[in-house]
Amino acid sequence: LVDEFAAFGPLYMKWVRSRLQDGGMTYARMRLLGALHCNGPQIMSSISDELGVTRRNITALVDALEDEGLVRRKPHPTDRRATVIEMTGRGERTMDSIYDEHRAAVAELFAELDEEDRRELTRMLGALREALRREGICG
Repeated sequence: LVDEFAAFGPLYMKWVRSRLQDGGMTYARMRLLGALHCNGPQIMSSISDELGVTRRNITALVDALEDEGLVRRKPHPTDRRATVIEMTGRGERTMDSIYDEHRAAVAELFAELDEEDRRELTRMLGALREALRREGICG
């Protein structure tokens, strides 16, 4: 089980990255847009903590996404040292489109499993995710 899971994870991520790059999006950019899409505007340090990447990496990602018109920086309303990052309308539309395409691609991949196996896999992954939450791992 450990070997299969360890082998599947990197292969799955390689597959995800290849599908995203076909559409011109990197995985790192999608994760940042996803964090903003799900949680709303945030300061960069919060995004950095949520994604588990350095603040320097977040700055580079925000710079690139801002250049593409997908996010914008705004001054924090109460903390002059902080900058709030928010999605633009174009960013929202892009994220909606990417997410829809990603869901369709994953559905295609998991169509290799019959319906009963998909339900069982969903149940098992949910149980493992819950076990991690009990250990204090959020996500």
